[in-house]
Amino acid sequence: MDLQLAGRTAVVTGASRGIGLATVAALVDEGMRVVAAARNPTPELKATGAVGIPVDLSTADGPARLIEQAAAELSGIDVLVNNVGGGDGGEGHTGGFLTFTDEQWQQVFDLNFLAAVRTTRAALPHVVERRGAVVNISSNGARTPHAGPVPYTTSKAALTAFGKALAEEFGPQGVRVNTVSPGAVRTDMWESPEGYGAGLARSMGVEHQQLLAQLPAATGMVTGRLVRPDEVAALVAYLASPLAGSTTGADHLIDGGAVKTV
Repeated sequence: MDLQLAGRTAVVTGASRGIGLATVAALVDEGMRVVAAARNPTPELKATGAVGIPVDLSTADGPARLIEQAAAELSGIDVLVNNVGGGDGGEGHTGGFLTFTDEQWQQVFDLNFLAAVRTTRAALPHVVERRGAVVNISSNGARTPHAGPVPYTTSKAALTAFGKALAEEFGPQGVRVNTVSPGAVRTDMWESPEGYGAGLARSMGVEHQQLLAQLPAATGMVTGRLVRPDEVAALVAYLASPLAGSTTGADHLIDGGAVKTV
């Protein structure tokens, strides 16, 4: 299917691995010119053909610097994908509410929520000019906040609400804003020995691989497997495309059926 994205431009944050890397690859494959932002651009990111920009988006000035460079490189921005996120590491993130400090809350909100706020604020004048699209990568944990570290799921809930508000305000100006909320995805969050999945396994007294094998059933994923990054990327590419011209203000679950509510 031709998504009619050839020749258009995009900025993708958190692009060095996982969902971000898969999204960059998908958009480049559709013929888009892409600026890919990451703290440390990887060889895999460079291999996609995107323009990598090293930047820390958790800082107050990082997002504006990124968009300034991206707009100059691309001569305009059609699509912004806010994918950067974190605060779901291993040790120190598997306890309950009382275990999290103010510093941890601030770090998680800076990366998961305020990075998207600041990047979107800088990019929207360009996106409005092109009558383009914004896609925010949230989490199904925004709907089931007990299912992960509470600062992480709360910050993702804020991101989901943010997308709804933007869609309402900027829809009349031709900008579509959608949210994609994955469940457990085959990324470092779950698979890395230093990630949240490994930390959770240790806290439960089980082997990491055992936890991963049991995770789909334990979380209600009727597909019986974790989500692949390229599956999320395909949904992002569709929402960025003109084919989704009447889709805005929506939160799209891609979680193997884990969330059961209507």
